[in-house]
Amino acid sequence: MKKMIGFIAFWIAVGMLLMLLFFTSRFIGLIICALLLLIGYNFYYCD
Repeated sequence: MKKMIGFIAFWIAVGMLLMLLFFTSRFIGLIICALLLLIGYNFYYCD
């Protein structure tokens, strides 16, 4: 279950990065994206 949550959080963060490229840069979006990348990495690669 942790791997699935990590995988989902990672791809949500990738989608948010794409959102930042096409729309105006927002600081809160960048922070949320960084947190989701961190959660995705920790849940998927760390046991």
